[in-house]
Amino acid sequence: MHTIIAGCGRVGSELAVNLNRLGHTIAIVDKNPKAFERLKPGFDAKRVVGFVFDREILEQAGIQEASAFASVTSGDNSNILSARVAKEHYRVPKVVARIYDPRRAQIYQRVGIQTVATVRWTTDQILRSLLPEEAPVEYTVDNGEVVMTALPAPSEVVGRHALQLDLDGRRRVVAVSRFGVPRVPDEAMTIQEGDILHISTVRGDLTELAESLKNIAKPE
Repeated sequence: MHTIIAGCGRVGSELAVNLNRLGHTIAIVDKNPKAFERLKPGFDAKRVVGFVFDREILEQAGIQEASAFASVTSGDNSNILSARVAKEHYRVPKVVARIYDPRRAQIYQRVGIQTVATVRWTTDQILRSLLPEEAPVEYTVDNGEVVMTALPAPSEVVGRHALQLDLDGRRRVVAVSRFGVPRVPDEAMTIQEGDILHISTVRGDLTELAESLKNIAKPE
């Protein structure tokens, strides 16, 4: 998978390292060429100097072949503008933008742009949004046989009650994050597009978790 990262600050450089480790090709865009000094010499990523919302610059980075786009500059305007270009003009399947203003985050999630708050675990949140199939582990319990993970709600479960996704002895939806605000689900909560599901599950079910949720959500 080819991923474009807009911004080579702390989050952008960390994200590049993680994606590279997972075997993805990467292009990083930043208006300041000195920003690339955060990357180790010889690091395998294309570096493009320019504005992250400039279409010519994005095309140099390979956006026409990109499967994912993450905008993590230090400015909300740049992040949202570049994310909208990637989503609406180039139809990139996975688009994530880091947003400092939570009011803006709610607006853009409603139009299909996944947003991530600026917190200390930003890189992990972005990875979960770009690569839900990887289902990264948030933490383990005791010997590691039970894990906590988070993944974007599959489209197949939208409209279903959150508690319907539980499977006795195998998994439980612990919390649902909506627009950056987590809630413990009750009988009335239904899953909405853009929700992040925080799930405890037995480790053996982790790799097939997303597919299992899709299947159990299908009406009989």
